[in-house]
Amino acid sequence: MARIHARRRGKSGSRKPFRTSRPEWLQVDEKQVTKTIIDLYNKGYSSSKIGIELRDIHGVPDVKTAFGKSMYTILKENNLEMKIPEDLRHLMTKAVRLHKHLQTRKKDLHNRRALQLTEAKIRRIGNYYKRTGVLPPTWAYSPQMAKLLVSD
Repeated sequence: MARIHARRRGKSGSRKPFRTSRPEWLQVDEKQVTKTIIDLYNKGYSSSKIGIELRDIHGVPDVKTAFGKSMYTILKENNLEMKIPEDLRHLMTKAVRLHKHLQTRKKDLHNRRALQLTEAKIRRIGNYYKRTGVLPPTWAYSPQMAKLLVSD
């Protein structure tokens, strides 16, 4: 598949193995894993760090295939919704860094283009999350709002 912002194809990446059912060797309790997810989220872990900890320490290869629910669904059932999804938060952090860089280096055209592409991605992902109900319908990206949200 072609890249979004470049006219080349790129290498194919690794993929998770196709599995639709729970692995038979998995011997963990769903309530215990749910409690672990909630505890780690309350400590301030992101969803990717929670997944890594579950994989490395608790032996859960994938939450969705193991329990039939995603980590986002488990957090939502326990009234612990994320304010901003993790991928959107990382893109906003990158945009804030690029804005700060461009304030001191006004003629850096390469990074100005990178900022435009990053903000385009933020708007596209924001529209997706508004459409799926993760973000409120009135949510809109602005650099000032991003600076406030990411600085938390």
